Amino acid sequence: MKYVYLFEEGNKDMKELLGGKGANLAEMTNIGLPVPPGFTITTQVCTHYYQNKETYPPSLEEEITSNIEALEKKMGAQFGNPKNPLLVSVRSGARASMPGMMDTILNLGMNDKVAVGLAEKTSNPRFVYDSYRRFVQMYADVVLGVELEHLLEEKKKKLGAKSDTDLTAADLKQLVDEYKKEVEKNGKKFPEDPLDQLWGAVGAVFSSWNNERAIAYRKMYDIPADWGTAVNIQVMTYGNMGADSGTGVAFTRDPATGENIFYGEYLMNAQGEDVVAGIRTPLPMEKMKTENPQIYQELEKIRKKLESHYKDMLDIEFTIQNDKLWMLQCRVGKRTAFAAMKIAADMIDENLITDKQALLRLDPEQLNHLLQPIFDHNQKEKSLKEGNLLAKGLNAGPGAATGRVVFSAPEAESWAKRGESVILTRIETSPEDIKGMKAAKGILTARGGMTSHAALVARQMGKVCVAGCADLDISYADKRMTVKGKTVKEGDWISLDGTTGEIMDGELETKPSEIIQVLLEKTMDPKESEAFQDYDKIMKAADRYRKLKIRTNADQPDQATNAIAFGAQGIGLCRTEHMFFGEGKIGPMREMILAESEEARRAALDKLLPLQRADFEGLFRAMNGFPVTIRLLDPPLHEFLPHEEKDQKEMAEGLNVHHDKIKSRVRDLHEFNPMLGHRGCRLGISYPEITEMQARAIIEAAVNVTKEGIPVEPEIMVPLISTVTEFEHQETVVRKAAEEVIKENDNIKLKYLVGTMIEIPRAAITADEVAKTAEFFSFGTNDLTQMTMGLSRDDSGKFLGMYQDTGILANDPFQTVDQTGVGELMKICVAKGRAVRPNLKIGICGEHGGDPKSVEFCHRIGQDYVSCSPFRVPIARLAAAQAALR
Repeated sequence: MKYVYLFEEGNKDMKELLGGKGANLAEMTNIGLPVPPGFTITTQVCTHYYQNKETYPPSLEEEITSNIEALEKKMGAQFGNPKNPLLVSVRSGARASMPGMMDTILNLGMNDKVAVGLAEKTSNPRFVYDSYRRFVQMYADVVLGVELEHLLEEKKKKLGAKSDTDLTAADLKQLVDEYKKEVEKNGKKFPEDPLDQLWGAVGAVFSSWNNERAIAYRKMYDIPADWGTAVNIQVMTYGNMGADSGTGVAFTRDPATGENIFYGEYLMNAQGEDVVAGIRTPLPMEKMKTENPQIYQELEKIRKKLESHYKDMLDIEFTIQNDKLWMLQCRVGKRTAFAAMKIAADMIDENLITDKQALLRLDPEQLNHLLQPIFDHNQKEKSLKEGNLLAKGLNAGPGAATGRVVFSAPEAESWAKRGESVILTRIETSPEDIKGMKAAKGILTARGGMTSHAALVARQMGKVCVAGCADLDISYADKRMTVKGKTVKEGDWISLDGTTGEIMDGELETKPSEIIQVLLEKTMDPKESEAFQDYDKIMKAADRYRKLKIRTNADQPDQATNAIAFGAQGIGLCRTEHMFFGEGKIGPMREMILAESEEARRAALDKLLPLQRADFEGLFRAMNGFPVTIRLLDPPLHEFLPHEEKDQKEMAEGLNVHHDKIKSRVRDLHEFNPMLGHRGCRLGISYPEITEMQARAIIEAAVNVTKEGIPVEPEIMVPLISTVTEFEHQETVVRKAAEEVIKENDNIKLKYLVGTMIEIPRAAITADEVAKTAEFFSFGTNDLTQMTMGLSRDDSGKFLGMYQDTGILANDPFQTVDQTGVGELMKICVAKGRAVRPNLKIGICGEHGGDPKSVEFCHRIGQDYVSCSPFRVPIARLAAAQAALR
């Protein structure tokens, strides 16, 4: 088996083997871009490394040696030769981009002898010892676990140097010696042999696949742990050789807005980590146009060539060495949801991609970010006029965030856990901060640019971010920052406008995004919102290709109206029990529960009937002809009664009954396992008059709205059946009540369906029996998951996270359908049901209906629709289109 590939032996389609970085370096080499030579150690070695007690395949040493020799031949230099040394970088590269999560080592191959020889060869000792200093610092940290950066800061302070570039060759040489002494103090020895250095670095990169931040990142973005990382070994190019050298990171379009401009940053006399880590605030690409027009023009040509070749927005890294341009990386660029929509829509218009390609590259979950709030313009202007503008930084992650200032990632996590909105404020973020960044509403940094770690990760997470605000003087020790003479302490409120880069003192109210203003509030003309137009174009394309219909879970007309605006095609679940908690309804409901005879129950239900009817009329009007699935009463009756003595006394007073009667009824209704107790169809069988009242209310509402000229399509759903006989009992009650109402209304023409919720495994397995009478099935996957896996959805949260961390479960089964277990039951149910009733309508109404992976599964097994909460309807529409296209 081949474990090592020279760049020219690979291509962009080999990501599984070469990782994203290796595959793209190979592709850039093959299309003729200036890429420093190198080779990639495959992800298979990473798999072997972890499966075999951190050892390598026997043939790897020979393959690496022969590939090093190939590089030596190409470069006319030799690894470890003091007179003519070859230096390399060692970098990670998983098949999915994980920016900053794993380790990198630059300038490898350097030692005392090589440094002397290289200084003579280049006549540039400052560059040599700067490179040596960087190498020892990185290697000590990554491979030996010894942190040295504090020695650099101490040296700068002692010499009065503001920046690394102020240190002389002698200063840097002395620093290298100090670094090595510090390593020895920590019981480690710094390796001088370049081959020893190389093997140490390769092992460290493979080990970094399982460091804490990489694991956290994989969990966040659903990247499988068994993918592993490749290792890329590449000839060094130097941006730190002087004023004619530099380094940069750029995007072929603006990753925050999607605008078609060349967007990025660079630093002269620097190496790559200086730009990305935010150690120095870099210069915008625009400045290069005048400062170095020749290199800018070269980069502009490469930008166009890459976009034309990859047909996507790309993130590139480059180095300029003595006025020669070298490409070090390209990958599909991380972008905000706004940018993703705009880039996709624009590339369709530019005929760069088809609408199908545009749909397949979007992340459905990102649509959620488009609906996030923004600041109210008038409030913000008022705040600015009052002098609340603290400072302005770079607008690295658009949107509005207001919260309390915290200065560390662990604090951000702990404050967020107790319900606080927080703004994580750092001098610069690092990959270790990722959990705190996720917990925060917004991110603010004093250093770093638009391509810094903070900016990249914030955009991917959809977080508001203002970066590189040099006016901030942050003291972690004192938990405060000073901005132009004003002190902001931990816990103080600030507001970030990630679209403009403004940082404001105090708490500012937010308002809905442009898309919400257009769709729901009708306060903005669609023609005035470019964001809405891009969104609308993509959603219309999604609707052209998807096969699944998208419904919503809604119990009120306003929820239904919102869902229609988002593109819903019906209600897949109306939970009637929610209606009983509305104004004027809980009293009659409680009367019914306390009733000691059927007659008394019916009297209470007679009070509820007109209230339920009015609720259903509102829903039918809002849905205007779309189907509405209404679930009959599902929860156990004790949920409608108060359990605190104070509340029981209030209820007794309101109903004019003795307090003891309520206490006694609460006691009678107590169950040890209420989720498997007296609920769902079991209540309707015990008290058919409840089912009868609900069926009558639904059909009367349907008749009334039909008479108004509005088409109505009610679907009455019986919950929690396990046997066909339970369904038949309830269906008989429903149809009797429905036919009575129709007869009372001159036999008005009204189409209605009676079906059932499939949430008990036995119902799924006996679907062929149930489908003889049931006209539709709807999977209640919350309960179906609970009962199939033996997991309480209320209690399993205590350990499901640990199950995912340890690889016992790949996903939380209450968020994504367990396809091999619960999903197998669903497949059996669909096949058996349709064998008896070929036109059986089948949907899903659990929380899984808005989860993209679950939507794709529902498409595959042949369901007719999915149903989800109103704000997840756009996500389901896009996911359904992707499922159809795949």
